[in-house]
Amino acid sequence: MKTNMEDIDKLIKETLTEEETKFYNSLEEQNVLGMIGGLFKGKNKWILILMNMMTLVFFGLFIYCVINFFDAVEIKALLKWGLGSLVFLIGVSMLKIFAWMQMDKNALLREMKRLELQVSSLSGKMSQ
Repeated sequence: MKTNMEDIDKLIKETLTEEETKFYNSLEEQNVLGMIGGLFKGKNKWILILMNMMTLVFFGLFIYCVINFFDAVEIKALLKWGLGSLVFLIGVSMLKIFAWMQMDKNALLREMKRLELQVSSLSGKMSQ
């Protein structure tokens, strides 16, 4: 199966111009670190920077609540600090899920661009 994909990729690259080939190569599959770096490019990088700062704030507040939870002796204080730590931990989790969803969206967009390029390449070859 891999040889078929390599053959298709070679066929597509042969029909593309030099500029299109560079663009096609930039759409290769990325590793996790490349996907994380891709979050901070484009129009929405400001919101992801803000969300990462909020994640750090929430994590710091979570640690603060956990420390106070273990120092508390009364039931009311235990419930208060325990609930606070749970809320901040859920906040961190939700922000991380949002970031992972953005990484998945970027991967899907990259694949859609590859498909569009392949379709245009093949249609150009068929019209010749």
